[in-house]
Amino acid sequence: MTDLGGSAQSWSLVAFCSVVTVTLLLCVVTGPGRDDLEEFYTGYRSLSPLRNGLAVAGDYISAATVLTIGGVIALCGYDGVVLALSTLLSLLLLMFLLAEPLHHTGRFTVGDALGRRMPGRAVRVTACAVTVLSLVPMMIVQLAGVGQLLAFVLGFSGSAMKTGCVVGAGTLMIGYAALGGMKGTALIQILKTVLLLGSGLVVAVLVLHAFGWHPGAMVDAAARRSGAGEAFLRYGLQFADGPYPGPDMISTQVAIVLGGACLPHVTMRMYTAGSARQVRRTMSWAVSSVALFTLVMTVIGIGATALVGRAGITAADPRGSTAYLLGARAAFGPEVSRTESLLFSTVTAAIFLTLLASVAGMTLACANSLAHDVAASRRKGMPPLREMTLARLCALVVGVPVVLLAALAQHRSLQPLATLSFCTGASAIAPALVYSLFWRRFSRTGLLCTLAGGSAAVLVLMSGTRLVSGSPVAAFPEADFAWFPFTTTALVSVPLGFAFGWLGTVLGGRRGARRERNRYAAVEPLILAGPPRRRPGRSPDGP
Repeated sequence: MTDLGGSAQSWSLVAFCSVVTVTLLLCVVTGPGRDDLEEFYTGYRSLSPLRNGLAVAGDYISAATVLTIGGVIALCGYDGVVLALSTLLSLLLLMFLLAEPLHHTGRFTVGDALGRRMPGRAVRVTACAVTVLSLVPMMIVQLAGVGQLLAFVLGFSGSAMKTGCVVGAGTLMIGYAALGGMKGTALIQILKTVLLLGSGLVVAVLVLHAFGWHPGAMVDAAARRSGAGEAFLRYGLQFADGPYPGPDMISTQVAIVLGGACLPHVTMRMYTAGSARQVRRTMSWAVSSVALFTLVMTVIGIGATALVGRAGITAADPRGSTAYLLGARAAFGPEVSRTESLLFSTVTAAIFLTLLASVAGMTLACANSLAHDVAASRRKGMPPLREMTLARLCALVVGVPVVLLAALAQHRSLQPLATLSFCTGASAIAPALVYSLFWRRFSRTGLLCTLAGGSAAVLVLMSGTRLVSGSPVAAFPEADFAWFPFTTTALVSVPLGFAFGWLGTVLGGRRGARRERNRYAAVEPLILAGPPRRRPGRSPDGP
């Protein structure tokens, strides 16, 4: 319960309805007007670097970032701040290592970037399977979070109402992806980023004002009320109950840094920039936006512990996923005016939009990959209208099962699914992209081994973690078949993903290595420098 009274709940409901109305209108107005694949998949690369950067930041700041990491900051202090900084480091990795090569080699999907180096339908189909595996679990997590969010804000607890919210939000996400295409979903992401940053900045200022503008006093108060004392300010609190807290924390950081940078719904935004210079400017705006939100989220998360206390946060949710909202509520003090109720409803609407926009972007990435990498690669020369229709149908094909699974799984811990997404990105997609873009000898067999082997390693190892069984907050708390010592698999599965690619390439022999070197030499200028610029023509009489 929010304890804001009927006025605040009414304002929140009005804000939710306004968000839904405005975003649907944006999708209809800005959606593709012609049967053109470039418009549907990339929006004609017409977004300015600022707008594209805000869209990248919107795709990157998912509900897992706001709710999960915000909860870790509130409950575990220093460890949560480290994870928040890891998300920023992930975007920096994308900016400096992968952004421009992806822009140069890709067209619409990750399969395009991989297929540029390794042509063949097997590569595209495998890339599509890994795309779906990495995004569908995260989509389920975020859709299930819609019911929890609305129940918390509006004060209802019935499971039927929560399920109705999940189904309604799922219908919206399918509509966003099918109607808006890349440009429509980009505008929703921009709106979400602006709303999230604007409301968050106001709340962060109020939190700091409550402690006399002394961040040190806020941190000290949070440590006192955290129940952990000085451990709140030191490394290792999050996994203190595990057998290896240090390596466990490192494994989680590796999953966030590598996985967050390579998830397909984030990398597809690299194809919407018009030039390499625009990619650099886009990523500069994206990094700046995420850095600002990391600071805001840290202040609100620690402020929630300082103002509400650990007991109050865990009473609302044992994992602390409502800490961001509780910190925003507590910043207003015991008496809430109409203006403050309106501001709080803006915060809740921003998080609601974060859930919807993130899922819509992931749905679009999955639908694009199914239509472009699987269907269109099977039949060369497929008409643009037919491929666009397939992409819209694929949004429905992906969305309906996700909605059903989210409705069924909303009463269980969904942290294993979010972890599965990041670990798959880190263990399968990241090695595949790094090898394909930068290793001359890398072969098609190595690429398939990396994608399939890295994904399989994550699935096998994840089944043995304490997130699935063996702990009170596991997905199956009544069972105990945990055998893997870490909470996330990245510390083991990422080296395995790289090893599978190396092994598959080495087994190809010297003849295969020579062929791959020649193939890489043909595409290396494109990967590193992009397509050659066209020089302006000169008249016969001179300039």
